[in-house]
Amino acid sequence: MAEVAALVRMTRIGKRYGGVQACREVDFALGAGEVHALLGENGAGKSTLMKILSGDVTDYDGEIRINDQPVGFGGPTDAQAAGIAMIHQELDLVPGLSVADNIFLGRELRTPWRTVDRRRMDREARALLERSGVDLDPRRPVGELRVGEQQLVTIAKAISLDARVLIMDEPTSALTTSEVERLFVVIRELRRAGVGIVYISHRMEEIAQVADRATVLRNGQIVSSFDPRKLSTAEVVEAMVGRPVQTMFTTPDSATGDELLRVEDLVVRPRRPRPGRRDPEGISLTVRAGEIVGLAGLLGAGRTELLETLYGVAPAGARSGRIVLQGQEIRPRTPRQALARGIGFVPEDRRTSGLVLFHSILANTVVSSLPAYGRLGVIARRMERSASVRMADRLRLKFGRLQDEVGTLSGGNQQKVVFGRMLLTEPKLLLLDEPTRGVDIGAKAEIYRLLGELAGQGIGVLLASSELPELIGVCDRVVVLRDGRDVASFSTADSGEGDLLAAAMGESAVFEEAGGPQ
Repeated sequence: MAEVAALVRMTRIGKRYGGVQACREVDFALGAGEVHALLGENGAGKSTLMKILSGDVTDYDGEIRINDQPVGFGGPTDAQAAGIAMIHQELDLVPGLSVADNIFLGRELRTPWRTVDRRRMDREARALLERSGVDLDPRRPVGELRVGEQQLVTIAKAISLDARVLIMDEPTSALTTSEVERLFVVIRELRRAGVGIVYISHRMEEIAQVADRATVLRNGQIVSSFDPRKLSTAEVVEAMVGRPVQTMFTTPDSATGDELLRVEDLVVRPRRPRPGRRDPEGISLTVRAGEIVGLAGLLGAGRTELLETLYGVAPAGARSGRIVLQGQEIRPRTPRQALARGIGFVPEDRRTSGLVLFHSILANTVVSSLPAYGRLGVIARRMERSASVRMADRLRLKFGRLQDEVGTLSGGNQQKVVFGRMLLTEPKLLLLDEPTRGVDIGAKAEIYRLLGELAGQGIGVLLASSELPELIGVCDRVVVLRDGRDVASFSTADSGEGDLLAAAMGESAVFEEAGGPQ
């Protein structure tokens, strides 16, 4: 790779967390108007390196230069003052504040009388949102937005800083295809304006489309730097994981069994309307034992709301229709009731809905199955630890000690903890909402292997995903939702990504090709 005139140059960067060397003598450069992709498995050191650059981590070895001038940051505010902004993979918004308040948090616009100029903030926030490709009311509380919409708000917030260096950590992990395309338009505009962009993603097709060059980190060290348009996905993946990954998707060998779940004309009417949410409006589907059924649909189609209803976390209100599990009608009103019936759930947002970040890995792993590890209210610590170790080995979890806070793990390893907790409950039906969001290629392959293993054991899986290749590659069938209704069902053996997308968008051609909704 030709040397670039560096806007940013990081030299011999090192960082250790206890016994873990997160970064080891890393040299990294970014040019003005360049999109530099940073790749690697979860835990490879990508996020640590970028947290150092953005001022989130201040205790490290090595040197940072901007425009060939050495800099040192006491925190993110110093980095922002130097023109560096970061869009974090894990959203850092305040749910109770409005979209506009979040965008300008700590930088509120003022009137000549020094009061907050809310009218101007709303106006400028709306313009920033439009530039980011989203139509949202800037006065809406962020907590009412879907994860994908919140992701777009963080992008608008970063753009508002007029940064010279923009770090994007998994910016498309919760976006639909059309939203991703709009983001790429924004990136091209920023590139033309001379902004240097560090782009962290596990989606190989995006890297080839948007990046000028790519660097691979493994175990805290740089192992490769290349033109992403000149290497195959297989070569990139091998550089990331240090071994060939023969296939991403694992198809279970066993045949499906009897009907496990039947949902009949399910309708949910919350007592209080939930803006931006699409509760079930008449959904019917089935899942057989050992079958993996996918849920496809555009943002706001109702996938998450369906899974939440099945898991007993839907809002209070009127319901109609039937949920039948192994021949018995059920009405789960709480997660505890769902777990007791053999239903497990891996939520979309692991940090807010799936984990207690300041509790230990062990506590997070066993919390849903505590009654199994004690009697008369006494917790059997030895049994807890033994179960946690077994699950960590099964899922190939990378960690220091079980007593470490789960929030110290990489995103992919946090996701494995959520999986492990649900598997310890020995579910009959496993509900998965975007299970590979923000997870690296190697971890994705492990999750797909695990799903094939679970299906082979007769566990039914209902999997919601925005990644169409994932749905086609992993699932036996895919049910497409639109506006809270099921509009089509496809066998993945006979259908492709275009069929799913057309049905999700409401294009009639798909029904002609597929012979109508099944």
